[in-house]
Amino acid sequence: MQERYVTVAGEGVHETEVSRSRFICALAPAATEQEAQDFVARVREEHPAASHNCYAYVLGTDGGVQKASDDGEPGGTAGVPMLQMLLRREVRYAVAVVTRYFGGTKLGAGGLIRAYGGAVGAALDTLGTVTRQRFRLVSVTVDHQRAGKLENELRSTGRSVRDVRYGAEVTIELALPESGLGAFRAWLADSTAGTARTELGAEAYGTL
Repeated sequence: MQERYVTVAGEGVHETEVSRSRFICALAPAATEQEAQDFVARVREEHPAASHNCYAYVLGTDGGVQKASDDGEPGGTAGVPMLQMLLRREVRYAVAVVTRYFGGTKLGAGGLIRAYGGAVGAALDTLGTVTRQRFRLVSVTVDHQRAGKLENELRSTGRSVRDVRYGAEVTIELALPESGLGAFRAWLADSTAGTARTELGAEAYGTL
């Protein structure tokens, strides 16, 4: 797994106009190909009268799953430049749909490539991106007497507390960078006089 990747900040829409044609770019994060295809289908339903609904998506931190569609535009003039813009910006786990309403002026192959790629670039600039960092989930179990103080110290030092569960003991679930696990264990042992127990969980990604 890569240490980090860039993705879109959230769902959003940005519109540009080229020679009276409207290019409406809808962006969304997508964890799976099914999520990406569902988003494409939803945008198509919202624009049934559009001339074209072209799309591109990139999934996987290494960009292993890529797909693009020209949806009736001349081959290679819509989906591919959209995909290339996502890759150029190093955006992953994201889908882009550009809806075109034809304005009466043909743009030619070069014009279409610039318009579709530019629509995605402008949408990324306007809607923004986020960097997601690879974390390891860590469960810390401690007695009730120390739990409150420990939780406060964890939060005050900027560590990501994801959940706190109370039972016979208290379990605090954290998300920590893999590279910081050794230092965290040493800090924890010092803070709890060696009484806390840790258990490593799955790897995940979180927003910085």
